[in-house]
Amino acid sequence: MLIEAFNYKHWATRRTLAAIAQVDAVAFPATLAFVCQQLNHLRMVEELFRARLLGEVPPHAATNSADVPTLEQLAQRLEQLQAWYAAYVLALDPQQLQETVTFDFVDGRGGCMNRQEILFHVINHGTYHRGAIGHALDLVQVPHPADTYTVFIHEAEPDRRPHD
Repeated sequence: MLIEAFNYKHWATRRTLAAIAQVDAVAFPATLAFVCQQLNHLRMVEELFRARLLGEVPPHAATNSADVPTLEQLAQRLEQLQAWYAAYVLALDPQQLQETVTFDFVDGRGGCMNRQEILFHVINHGTYHRGAIGHALDLVQVPHPADTYTVFIHEAEPDRRPHD
């Protein structure tokens, strides 16, 4: 299920990025800045959790930054992260999913989650922020894509819609 969930996350992120690309940057600079900040936060959190899964030094001291990469840079980094997480999940065996990872959050407080919980958090966290981005797109009248899991599975497997 985690493999499928990361495929879904990748699909939903690509659809969201395509919608963001339709924002008129001249007419709505604040909206574009907001969605880039949201994407930057997603990227940083995913990089932090990747480091935690690997037992590496955290790459960031916070979950956002004053300097926000361009939309193109963010899209590229999110694509790279997706590829990493997809490969990571494929390589795990069921016992590894239950292994506990102990780490410090960026606020300095300790944390402890198993690998499966971390992976679920990464998927769920993206869903939350895509929702905020969708609302911002609504406000500037850019249609945001339906990115629910039900839409994904029926698009990926059209034979699941026998009455269409």
